[in-house]
Amino acid sequence: MIAPIRSLAATLALAVALPATAQDTAATPGADTVVATVNGQEITLGHMVVARTSLPQQYRQLPDDVLFEGILDQMIQQTLLAQQTGDTLSTRARVALENERRLLRAGDAVETIIGEVVTDEALRAAYEARSADADLGTEYNASHILVETEEEARDLVRQLEQGADFGELAMAHSTGPSGPSGGELGWFGPGMMVPPFEEAVMAMEVGAVSEPVETQFGWHVITLNDTRSQAAPPLDEVREELAEEIRQAAVTERLEALRAEAEITMPDEGAMDPSALSDTSILEN
Repeated sequence: MIAPIRSLAATLALAVALPATAQDTAATPGADTVVATVNGQEITLGHMVVARTSLPQQYRQLPDDVLFEGILDQMIQQTLLAQQTGDTLSTRARVALENERRLLRAGDAVETIIGEVVTDEALRAAYEARSADADLGTEYNASHILVETEEEARDLVRQLEQGADFGELAMAHSTGPSGPSGGELGWFGPGMMVPPFEEAVMAMEVGAVSEPVETQFGWHVITLNDTRSQAAPPLDEVREELAEEIRQAAVTERLEALRAEAEITMPDEGAMDPSALSDTSILEN
């Protein structure tokens, strides 16, 4: 049952099973609770919890006793191998460790920055600012009669010009699914209809009847019933999107302040060949 955990890092999976006996822990264990020592080096519950969170989902679903044994065994193996290097690391390992440390510390700083910024007041202000500034466009309410030929469509236009009722003609002649409801399509916004149909609707005045319009579905006679400005989505619908924008803005603001205060030096333009980025040989020692 331990094999699936070991398979996550094949290079660390040893053929010989190593004994792993957790030390007695306090009634309420914490991140610094020692679960094993390897040549005097401690492995803590915190180490194991972090290791568990990095496992693929299918492994995290295993029973706790299986995970505990497998993760602890893997960490003992890793510790034994790590102790063989002493204080000396390869260049690749050293810079990778520096990158990882930098990333983790930056992540901690980001968590601190965003910890308190998403409040109900901030969300409401962001929502109102977006709603006030956004050009949400126009929605259209139209009806149509769909027939197979242009001749049929032109005949319908003539009947409408002579006072025929649009809904009755739609119920009698339209081949589209909206025919039984008098051709009513309800409200729709830009991009929801095929281009020739949408272009015709957007050029119409409310109450007008179009000339025949051809699409891949056939020939349409359209009447524009009404228009309105699109309503902003409710706050709950965009809450998480706004929260992420607030977090990003807080981090950006803090970074700009840090940059303004920092002393940063970089090579002069052209002093470093960008192709050096692909030279992995510099790590091979």
